[in-house]
Amino acid sequence: MTRILIAGLGNMGLSHALAHHNHDSAEIVGLVNRSGTVSHPDLQGYPTFTDFHAALEETQPDLVIVATYSDSHADYAVAAMEAGAHVFVEKPLATTLADAQRVVACAEATGRKLVVGYILRHHPSWVRLIEEARALGGPYVFRMNLNQQSTGAEWETHKALMQTTAPIVDCGVHYVDVWCQITDAKPVQVNAMGLRLSDEIAPDMYNYGQFQVTFDDGSVGWYEAGWGPMMSETAFFVKDVISPKGSVSITEADKAGSSDVDGHTRVGGLLVHRAEGDQLINLPDEPGHQALCDAEQAYMLRAIRDDLDLSRHARDAVQSLAICLAADESVRTGTPVKLNEVTP
Repeated sequence: MTRILIAGLGNMGLSHALAHHNHDSAEIVGLVNRSGTVSHPDLQGYPTFTDFHAALEETQPDLVIVATYSDSHADYAVAAMEAGAHVFVEKPLATTLADAQRVVACAEATGRKLVVGYILRHHPSWVRLIEEARALGGPYVFRMNLNQQSTGAEWETHKALMQTTAPIVDCGVHYVDVWCQITDAKPVQVNAMGLRLSDEIAPDMYNYGQFQVTFDDGSVGWYEAGWGPMMSETAFFVKDVISPKGSVSITEADKAGSSDVDGHTRVGGLLVHRAEGDQLINLPDEPGHQALCDAEQAYMLRAIRDDLDLSRHARDAVQSLAICLAADESVRTGTPVKLNEVTP
């Protein structure tokens, strides 16, 4: 039985907690959040804490789930591994490249398993998209975005996230990770732009951004992300991969709206276009958000049990973060950022 401490009970942390609550090989030994209370009926009765480090010392877990705000990810992950626990940390791995590398170095030094919450890696339809794109061969054009029209509590959550992390970093790492799995090429340069569209966020933060990446195999990609009540819901979900031999596109059009969490991962169907004709691949019965979190945590437990080699996973997590942090730097400086020296 794996003893688990979960830090953060927002949207993702709650789903990870429920995944372990319902897993036969998991035992939740503590839940950490700022209020020290838990509202979900299935999670009543577990020990609750307001201080992460006190919880870590008292519970002595085998596995720590870090699902707090981004600026605490690196410190909490390192503290957990130094205390002997394996770690699952939500994306982004850290808010700086140096901190991300520090977390990976700690995992290597302690021999602890480190998994980053790239939920699309556990989605069979996104795995199929990557396979179809790789079968076409590069170089590639990647066209992707995820804009979210958020109001009320969702806008409050986004404003809280933007205290430390811009949308193009928080969301962008998912899709850049997909690009890197498709091309296997080294990113060379990032150019980005952004705009602060609300007086409700910090003067040095922006809630809309767009960036372009060039790779050393000639591939190029753009990604766009925006949060807030002003965002358009027209073409808020674009997912295309284009190559000299054709293209692969997500065709799912039945989106409930940009704030629908399940819709952010849903594919529904893939349109594979080649010169000789088009192929529509229907993908029914896709897993929802909770099922994907269940799959992530099952993978984490299997990585511990079967001693999986996660070194490539860690390198990929740092690389996708490096690209998105370079995009953030480009927004703030107004100049392109070369990645030759910063990408591991």
